[in-house]
Amino acid sequence: MTSTFPTAFETRMRSTLGIDWNAFEAAHQQPSPVTIRINPEKYNALQKLEAVPWSTYGKYLAERPSFTLDPLFHAGAYYVQEASSMFLEQAFIQTVDTTQPLQVLDLCAAPGGKSTHLLSLINKESLIVSNEVIRSRASILAENIQKWGSNNVVVTNNDPEDFQRLGGFFDVIVVDAPCSGEGLFRKDPDAMKEWSEENVLLCSKRQQRILADIWPTLKENGILIYSTCTYNAVENESNLQWLKAENDVEFLSLKIDKVWGTETIDHEGIIGYQFYPHRVKGEGFFIAAIRKKESHRERKVGNLKGTFLSPSQKILEKVSNWTKNPEEKTFIQRGDLLQFFPSQHLYAIEFLSRNLHLVSAGTFLASVKHDKLIPEHVAALSTELADGFLKIQVSLAEALQYLRKETLTLPIGQKGFALVVYNDLPLGWVNVLDNRINNLYPANWRIRMS
Repeated sequence: MTSTFPTAFETRMRSTLGIDWNAFEAAHQQPSPVTIRINPEKYNALQKLEAVPWSTYGKYLAERPSFTLDPLFHAGAYYVQEASSMFLEQAFIQTVDTTQPLQVLDLCAAPGGKSTHLLSLINKESLIVSNEVIRSRASILAENIQKWGSNNVVVTNNDPEDFQRLGGFFDVIVVDAPCSGEGLFRKDPDAMKEWSEENVLLCSKRQQRILADIWPTLKENGILIYSTCTYNAVENESNLQWLKAENDVEFLSLKIDKVWGTETIDHEGIIGYQFYPHRVKGEGFFIAAIRKKESHRERKVGNLKGTFLSPSQKILEKVSNWTKNPEEKTFIQRGDLLQFFPSQHLYAIEFLSRNLHLVSAGTFLASVKHDKLIPEHVAALSTELADGFLKIQVSLAEALQYLRKETLTLPIGQKGFALVVYNDLPLGWVNVLDNRINNLYPANWRIRMS
């Protein structure tokens, strides 16, 4: 593996790193570490793997497998995520009271790493809004959120300025800002090809606009977590200096274990944490936690009931045993789709639906065809699905057949909808008929690798 850095980048980094430059350069000749983050609601069989030291659920793999050909990946048992970015966990748990119900925004969320991580850190009474401004990426985000199986999450497709309609709605906002990608040069050579000093300045201006747009949406004493995958002070410290000059803020210090290799930046009241690939087992990353010390107008959510339509009593009776604790859930029908989410978030989700473009809210449970209910694929992946459904345990080969949406040749037993299960984790639905099994795996999700 060879790395030819852009000249301007190398000049700056040589000046920044001094005697560490050679180690930094050498690190880029090594392959990137492979890391995953376990879904604690679904899987715990990888405890013997080396842990990512700053993450409860992060694990290093000895080599990169074919994730596409692992049914557990499709079941949402884990998420493939870069190790340094998992430091979000420390910024979150050290600055936020996770025992309280929180309203959290992950603003630049696709493809879903930070949102799924946050879902493993908050309590069940909290709500996450996972947003992506680019529509195609919002679809990928929704798919990854659905695989994770959580119910207390809303996926939106909005520009940052749209959130100003909400007033001071959020207790925590995570901004993993689009950046010049310097920290990904080892992992993604294309990031190096696209880098330029002009692009760095462009990114910095975009990041400032994002921060300005989203700042009014954070409550007084709320926490903003700002991160990038770059080393450039123009996109990191300078942007935070600008934020401090424009607003009343407090930068928060985190407890750091020296063995982690993280560099603490403390310059004129700006506190942040920088990751370098020659010092940590991960890629380049920057993060800072900021408390808002000023108030903005907060819009009262109030009782907005009426936005969503309730299913008929007949339908409600049919799905009464489909989910765990149905008495704690609100079931709504939008067109032919039946979905559910925690009742305690009803007014908040209605409020969001009136002000934002929602891609999904909670979990899609079934489609309604006359009086017949056809279970939705994402319901199979939900951690809230009840245990009463017929299950068909499959081997690895059969699981891959299913995930390719091929015809299944399994012993036909009880007729009706059944869950295809691999290693005790549901992969999706089939419909067992008299003489065949219909594979109901979504066509747009199917794997094409042989």
